Amino acid sequence: MSDASLQTQTRMGEAGFGDYFALLKPRVMSLVVFTALVGLLAAPVPVHPFIGFCAILFIAVGGGASGALNMWWDADIDAVMRRTRSRPIPAGLIEPGEALGLGIALSGFSVVMLALATNILAGALLAFTIFFYVVIYSMWLKRSTPQNIVIGGLAGAFPPLVGWVAATGSMAVEPWLMVALTFLWTPPHFWALALFMRNDYDDAGVPMLTVTHGRRATRWHILAYTVVLAAFAIGAGFTGLGGPLYLTVSVVLNALFLLGALRIWRRDEAASEADNFAVERKFFRLSLLYLFLHFGAIAAEAMLKPYGLGGWS
Repeated sequence: MSDASLQTQTRMGEAGFGDYFALLKPRVMSLVVFTALVGLLAAPVPVHPFIGFCAILFIAVGGGASGALNMWWDADIDAVMRRTRSRPIPAGLIEPGEALGLGIALSGFSVVMLALATNILAGALLAFTIFFYVVIYSMWLKRSTPQNIVIGGLAGAFPPLVGWVAATGSMAVEPWLMVALTFLWTPPHFWALALFMRNDYDDAGVPMLTVTHGRRATRWHILAYTVVLAAFAIGAGFTGLGGPLYLTVSVVLNALFLLGALRIWRRDEAASEADNFAVERKFFRLSLLYLFLHFGAIAAEAMLKPYGLGGWS
């Protein structure tokens, strides 16, 4: 028996709070919490702080439930990929059945509690978001099509809509603009990651675009989506979500993002992998800042409006 196997067996059953928390994908959860909070703040209806806190808490729990169910389903490929092999299930810290039970329990709890704390429509949207991420993306799209992250990106784009509906109880154009912003941002963000983690997806048999169409095609796709994203993000600055602050932030960020996409597109395949990876990693990190600052600007515009400073009015 190998040392790795002995280590895994030794660690089995030693899971602590941190391991169960890691099962909820806290990094993804933080994005869910932030964008949902912005959706709630941008809503034109004042929300009692306690109700708002409960709404964000239950949305976060729903996001964590999705993460646990995703890790349960993807345990086999997580064990192969360098980026994910230290996760609680492939590391032998948590049994797959435990992750499944926790994910189902937290899903039901979060949906029911959000519906009770805010409204039924918000609870239904959260349930649909969990279903879309776990069933549509994780179980179906991820292993069957190179468009997995394009269509599946909708799951990560819904939280601001859930936050808005939790506050208002109804739909509107503005939250769908936030959904579209996240939806268009997702492919270039994840394809940049796939460029410098391609061997992981090859080994796991995941049909990411880098695997099925190659690096050159992936770079073309990143550039194309970035152009569309930039046009949409700047255009959103002239809607009810935007204002002078948002527009300034968006113009600067999209100029940098387009420049980064162009640098990726112009990379020479004959260049060293280290040089290529440096450009791709830089773009990936910029993509994290890109979404955070766009949503931060939306929140700032919303909070300034009561003082006559936000928006175009």
